[in-house]
Amino acid sequence: MTILCVRFQLPPTSEADLPHLLGMLEEFTPVVQALPPDGALADLRGAERYFGRDAVELASVIRVRSLALHGVDCVIGAGPGPMLARMALDDAAPGVTRTVPGEPDAIAEFLADKPVAALPGVGTATARTLGDYGLDTLGRVAAAPLSTLQRLIGAKAGRELREKANGIDRGRVVPNAVSRSLAAERPFGRDELDPDRHRRALLSAAEELGARLRALEKVCRTLTLTVRYADRSATTRSRTLTEPTAHSPALTRTAYGLYEALGLQRARVRAIALRAEGLDPADQASHQLTFDPVDEKVRRIEEVADRARAKFGPRAVMPGGLGGAAA
Repeated sequence: MTILCVRFQLPPTSEADLPHLLGMLEEFTPVVQALPPDGALADLRGAERYFGRDAVELASVIRVRSLALHGVDCVIGAGPGPMLARMALDDAAPGVTRTVPGEPDAIAEFLADKPVAALPGVGTATARTLGDYGLDTLGRVAAAPLSTLQRLIGAKAGRELREKANGIDRGRVVPNAVSRSLAAERPFGRDELDPDRHRRALLSAAEELGARLRALEKVCRTLTLTVRYADRSATTRSRTLTEPTAHSPALTRTAYGLYEALGLQRARVRAIALRAEGLDPADQASHQLTFDPVDEKVRRIEEVADRARAKFGPRAVMPGGLGGAAA
């Protein structure tokens, strides 16, 4: 095992601690990829040789340092590649590192009985399509003819899915900077099942991100949604925007689209977080001109609202959908 996937058990509204925790990981290896809002991948191949310890032993040291220096526990999965490390994390518990051995037979055994949706990158629609044909586990997908998978979900997607179901992990850890992003989280006072309240939280978070981006004169290229559930599991989905923007209605539409694509039914949601990623200077971003007077009017109103918030506080102007809400 050379790759760790770490999820820090940050309390709500403490996401600002993530850069410090990433810095702690970088004391072991420079190859660290942030997985906002609370996780990271770490490639320990060089660290194993340098420290003379394997990945599981280093994971124990990381957990102790996280608790001692930051007061934050963490859950860790380890595997021979990023995909398998992420899947191991889903089975992990605090205090115990869940590992996937590197031997092909051990990988096949680990994957065989897992549902297709457990594979990173497989969405609800794809899992439903495969399930309709009896391909509801990764073991069955791995055994299915490639032509069948390609006929069901497309040539490229079918080939990639079959490789992953057979444990072929072509991913790599790509060092990135968490500072090139902004996040807004909305925890609920109790586990929330009401989709309308979920959407109000999304609206509130998107409005906050838009206002912060415009204040920094930045635009974002990608929006990431993280939904945390009552059992402490989480689902994260990202979408690249049609064009870089800081326009709150555009961010809100994308957030709604990400949420609806999850197909949640009676989900007990503990918190919802949005992250704007791929930040660039606003003056370097292109904007598709339209002849829609409504769009131009909305943008002008947005500018006036930003000035009012700067003078009277962030709640001076809010969308009608948040009127009287504490979201």
